[in-house]
Amino acid sequence: QVQLVESGGGLVQPGGSLRLSCAASGIIFSTYALGWYRQAPGKQRELVAQIFPGGSTNYRDSVKGRFTIARDNAKNTVRLQMNNLKPEDTAVYYCNANWNGRQYWGQGTQVTVSS
Repeated sequence: QVQLVESGGGLVQPGGSLRLSCAASGIIFSTYALGWYRQAPGKQRELVAQIFPGGSTNYRDSVKGRFTIARDNAKNTVRLQMNNLKPEDTAVYYCNANWNGRQYWGQGTQVTVSS
C-alpha cells in the first residue's frame, strides 16, 4: 500500500518560514519524480516545485528564490523549505509521487500566511 504523509504546515506571518516534509512508503522512492502542489480556495491545484530522480529541479516562477525542494532517498522523504512567505502562498499543500504516469498523492497540509 502506497502512502504519502505530509507534515509541517501551519500559520506563519508574512516573511516567515516553514518546512514541509513528506514521508513515502510502498514505492521505490528513488525512481519517482516528486513534487509539491498547492490548492487555494476556489483555485485549481498548481505545481509549486518538482525534483526528479537525478536531482534536477523545477519551480513555478512565483516561488523561485524563496522555496527549495530536496529529497532524501535513504529516508524516503521529500521536503519543501519555504522562506519569505507571502499571503498568496496560503493554500493546502500536497505531496506527489510520479513514475511513468502513475501518480500518488498525500492528504495535504494547510499553510496559512497571515498577520
